[in-house]
Amino acid sequence: MLKRKELLYDCKNVAYVESDVMRVDDEHAKHQIADIGEEGNVDRVTRIFDLTFAQIVEACYPYSKTPVEQESYIDDRFQETQAYVVALLVPDDFSQTTVVLLERLMHELMVARALADWLSITNPEASAKWAAKAEELTQDIRSNLNGRCGRVRKTQTPF
Repeated sequence: MLKRKELLYDCKNVAYVESDVMRVDDEHAKHQIADIGEEGNVDRVTRIFDLTFAQIVEACYPYSKTPVEQESYIDDRFQETQAYVVALLVPDDFSQTTVVLLERLMHELMVARALADWLSITNPEASAKWAAKAEELTQDIRSNLNGRCGRVRKTQTPF
């Protein structure tokens, strides 16, 4: 379970550090970065959390399949999800350590994507490094899941 409160806390901390290490003496520009969690701004972060969570669930597709209900409706009303839960159906021999690793990678991915988006508005130069980090985390999630999709069997060779 990924808690919104924890995700926002990390976003605020990193945004503060990003603003503090800027080589610009423009205090207005610095506070725009650090204000990621303020009223109004946090709405954008929430939308990115929701989008990233949907992408995470999709990336976990082999283990997160859920059937479509008979009647499905698309609804883009704004709401603050308090906890993001990924339900995975994994084989009996799936490692608990992998589950813990995936949870931590997912948390970091949600934070990185929110920061990349926010910084694309307030400090585009810094945004690129967070977007690259998000892509790396996405690949880590996929490789940890794909490495466990079924058993690997080696065929015997006569040599």
